[in-house]
Amino acid sequence: MRIELGRPVAGLPSVTTVIPCYNYGHFLERAVRSALDQPGVDARVVIVDDASPDGSGKFAERLAAGDDRISVIRHEQNKGHIATYNDGFAVVDTEFVTLVSADDLVARGALTRAIAVMQRNPRVGLVYGRAVRFRGEPPIERDRSWLLAAVWPGIRWARAVARRATNPILSPEAVLRTAALRQIGGYNAQLPHAGDLEYWLRTALAWDVARVVGPAQAFYREHDTNMHNVRFGSGKKAVQLFDAFAPLLSHPATANLLPRLRRRLAAPLLRVVERLLVVGHWSSELDELVAAAGAIWPEWRLSRRWSAFGQSLDRRADGLAPSAGSVLRAWVPANLDRLRFKLEALVHRSPVAAHEIGG
Repeated sequence: MRIELGRPVAGLPSVTTVIPCYNYGHFLERAVRSALDQPGVDARVVIVDDASPDGSGKFAERLAAGDDRISVIRHEQNKGHIATYNDGFAVVDTEFVTLVSADDLVARGALTRAIAVMQRNPRVGLVYGRAVRFRGEPPIERDRSWLLAAVWPGIRWARAVARRATNPILSPEAVLRTAALRQIGGYNAQLPHAGDLEYWLRTALAWDVARVVGPAQAFYREHDTNMHNVRFGSGKKAVQLFDAFAPLLSHPATANLLPRLRRRLAAPLLRVVERLLVVGHWSSELDELVAAAGAIWPEWRLSRRWSAFGQSLDRRADGLAPSAGSVLRAWVPANLDRLRFKLEALVHRSPVAAHEIGG
């Protein structure tokens, strides 16, 4: 990793924000204005309405009629989010591009900062930064000086992501060089649950990655109708997270990370099932979690940590209660989980919850 000082943007570079929208017309104008309110760049917006029944498409067209920097694509039939993303990307003709959901916001100056990093580093194809989560009204960020950017060779960044087995980018804070977009292609329609992560990893295999250090780059809205809350189950998502690493694991420099990745992605599913099993709670959802863990890590029953849990599952299949030892082993982490959930609930009662995404 290399650290460098932030620099002002040069010239008037062009950037397009693709805004996919489905039934988010009530958020749309704010998202559009945040994408256009970017100093020092030629900012444009492409709204892609995925046949929203709430009138979002007509509202998008009204916005476009009043500002020639805005264009609209309207689907006659609902195509789903992956096709919506790719349809927006297909019409981009600017030097840089970003994808921001209609319920999220771009921080003022975020595109300017990301582009400045890419101008100084021609091999950087992806720039991200701090994303602030919020509920209700967006937070008011105090002005913060932009001091530093961190730059990684793409493969090193991707290896770090695989070691942590998590996605460090929420999405609205990511800005791409359009040349990188054209080289790596669009989102993978086979991975609707983990398309973002797979896209960042594919980019990192061909380009370097950078992170803006300091001010917020985006505001990520949390609410009950977030797509990932409504449509995606944790078992399916975990399997697709594992599948998202496939481009990376095919690289000779990262194949040795596969055993660790399997364990890291399967263990949270097994912990959930174990703790619910010992208190007598079972459902078809938990069966799906066990199946997902097995798909990710077929050898989990052979590990020292999970061999006893495998025996508990066998006891359940025979109609028997879990053993006393497995109940005791799961009791402490189960209660820690309950405490964590209560603390998270208290945090989310606040109108703003900020979280710095690690790099």
